[in-house]
Amino acid sequence: MTAGGAAGRVRALGAFYAAAGRQSMTQQLTYRASSLLLMVGMLTEPVIYLVVWSAIARSQGGSVDGYTPGTLAAYYITWTLVRNMNVGYAPAGFEHRITTGRMSGRMLLPIHPIHYDLAGFGGAKIVWIAQWLPVAAVLVLLFHPTAHPTPAGVLVFLVSIWAAFVIRSLFLWLIGLVTFWTTRASALFELYLLFELLLSGRLVPLTLLPQWMRSAAGWFPFEWTFSFPINALIAPGPAPRLLAGLGVQALWIGVGALLVAVVWRRAVRRFTGVGA
Repeated sequence: MTAGGAAGRVRALGAFYAAAGRQSMTQQLTYRASSLLLMVGMLTEPVIYLVVWSAIARSQGGSVDGYTPGTLAAYYITWTLVRNMNVGYAPAGFEHRITTGRMSGRMLLPIHPIHYDLAGFGGAKIVWIAQWLPVAAVLVLLFHPTAHPTPAGVLVFLVSIWAAFVIRSLFLWLIGLVTFWTTRASALFELYLLFELLLSGRLVPLTLLPQWMRSAAGWFPFEWTFSFPINALIAPGPAPRLLAGLGVQALWIGVGALLVAVVWRRAVRRFTGVGA
């Protein structure tokens, strides 16, 4: 492919993302009440974590391994945005696409089907962020977070939450492709969620885990979808470390994209369409 042809494909893909993202935003605005309720429903998990760990911190003299109730509040309030940003197409949806014939239609289009999910969810997140802001303001008033953001940390946070979305979407898609071999990928998805819950910083900040679990987390992408974006904002550290974190996120995006490409080619060869 020539340089001009490659540039043309990039421009066409960019135009597709812009159009699909706008369409998704319009859909979210049309049904904004349901999307707001969905987002508010996601608050249950972090608020429970926040209340529990704040109580533990107070019972231990005001902090647990350096986390005070204020820093825990900052962690889990930021968590709520990161969690909304991490929402991608669930592997269970692949079963529905295959059995209804929707996957057959997607495979006939000139753009890889994953781009429809990335663009659609990406556009929806613009609306979700706007809806999150007043909710976050209420949580700030209730829990009084303590954070120390820096300009570099804020910039890295804004980039890393989108990178986290791409990483998680790629690996969810990879699990979803298992449905090309079996229509029951739910067990694998549940195992993925278990590892994510334990090793991402979703359940508890990684620094509160035993050393062996922190070491194990380094072999998986989960940390870079939750812990890194959160800490980039509330406890950023030096700029080189922030840039190194973005580099690791880019590496996991590359790994995820390569795995999806390889498994997709194999999955397509054994695909059997279903539906009208």
